[in-house]
Amino acid sequence: MVSRKGALRAYWLAAVVCLGGFLFGYDSGIIGGVLTLKSFENDYRYTKHESTRVNSLAVSLQNLGAFVACFAIWPVTHRIGRRISIMICSFIFCIGVIVQTINTHSLPAFYVARVIAGLGLGGATVVVPMYNSEMAPKELRGQVGCFFQLFFTFGVFTSYWIDYGVSKDLSAVSKQWQIPVGLQLVPGALLGLGMLTLKESVRWLTKRGEHEKAWESLKWMRASDSEDVRLEMEEIRTGVAIEIKVTEGFKLSELLQGNNFARVFTGFVVFLGQQSTGATAFAYFAPQFFKLITGTGGTQSLLLTGIFGAVKVISCGFFVLFLSERVGRRQALIWGAVAMAVCFFIVAGIDKDKPPPGGGVVTSAGIATIAFIYLFVMIYNMSWGALPWPYVSEIFPTRIREPGIAVGVASQWLFNFVYTLATPYMIASMAWGTFLLWGMFNLIIAILTFLFLKETRGRSLEEITADFQGKQDVLANKLNDGEVSPAMSSDGPLKGDGNARVERV
Repeated sequence: MVSRKGALRAYWLAAVVCLGGFLFGYDSGIIGGVLTLKSFENDYRYTKHESTRVNSLAVSLQNLGAFVACFAIWPVTHRIGRRISIMICSFIFCIGVIVQTINTHSLPAFYVARVIAGLGLGGATVVVPMYNSEMAPKELRGQVGCFFQLFFTFGVFTSYWIDYGVSKDLSAVSKQWQIPVGLQLVPGALLGLGMLTLKESVRWLTKRGEHEKAWESLKWMRASDSEDVRLEMEEIRTGVAIEIKVTEGFKLSELLQGNNFARVFTGFVVFLGQQSTGATAFAYFAPQFFKLITGTGGTQSLLLTGIFGAVKVISCGFFVLFLSERVGRRQALIWGAVAMAVCFFIVAGIDKDKPPPGGGVVTSAGIATIAFIYLFVMIYNMSWGALPWPYVSEIFPTRIREPGIAVGVASQWLFNFVYTLATPYMIASMAWGTFLLWGMFNLIIAILTFLFLKETRGRSLEEITADFQGKQDVLANKLNDGEVSPAMSSDGPLKGDGNARVERV
């Protein structure tokens, strides 16, 4: 049972580290609105004819930096720990934001700054969920694990309304776009500074053999040194011993072998599916999409975007609080994709048959398309928005879990890059056909999910592993039978005899 003080510390840790999710969401939302501001266009001296290329590169290059960071951060966090790694990611992100905020009048300088910020952001999105899960008590792990997605949607919501505010209330001068861009420094700096209030990961310290520090970290995190906490420390040591044993001699080539390849490919495709729903394109380019749908621009499209962000927060919060552990992952993914396809087909049909008249007039057809777009984002946040993260983390056995998840997250950033690069050109050349394409993608996603994905909710990791390989984990049985002893140091307060029973992984 978690003490009140221990629960408060768990929530505090989640709130601090999930500022990384807020950063992800805020940046996703802010850039699309900034690129619609006349002040930004004037300062960087590009024409309307060049705007499609600028939109594409300004968004996608940061995602490319994040993709690279997914692989670069693994050896760093393995060597220096989770806490310092997050602080470094925060520092790198802030450097990128500072350069973006300075009015250099140089698009290449802005692009480079976006890549730098992407390196920090991408690294944080890898380390934050890892650190959060390693430190949270098991009774709260599921709930605080959802904080990342919730903070992401709140970041998007905040950015949309800031864009709307500066567009409506400030004249078209440099500070109009510098304020929303520069405000990224606030959560970016708070993430790094907030880590000073937290301890290093208990699990990482244990793997390093620093058992006294691990014990002190766990005592602080649980706000107790009771017998239950001592038993938890023993379980962590035994679990780390299992992990060291099962990852001994690991080679990356194993990811391409048999059942392992099936898992890795599943993780890769699940995140490809998430990016192919069209939600990422909307997160980055919502003002441009609403202009296409309604024929209105300026503050009206930004207002619609702000409401879009509010719908995201409400639907995600509802799912996290009431549905996340009550619905099957597979069924939610299948029917979510079907419903999103229907929404896009309807929007495409309306936009083709009754195109917006322009001139700031929103017709009844425009209102209908807006309603279906809001319905789409509600469905997304209760299916493909939140569920790929826990699903992918559940399908890998311990031996390949870290590289397997890395491939999945890298897939997310890779196709984030691809779609943000392509979307401005799709809007410019395909118009209503863009919605038709997203609808077709969602229909394909639903069919493939029905045919190939397995249910994981309410099942042990052992049962999920058996689905992929048709046999149980032999090593865990041997550990429980005492055939393999966790050779751990006894530097800490516990002197365990190495025969503790453990749950199979």
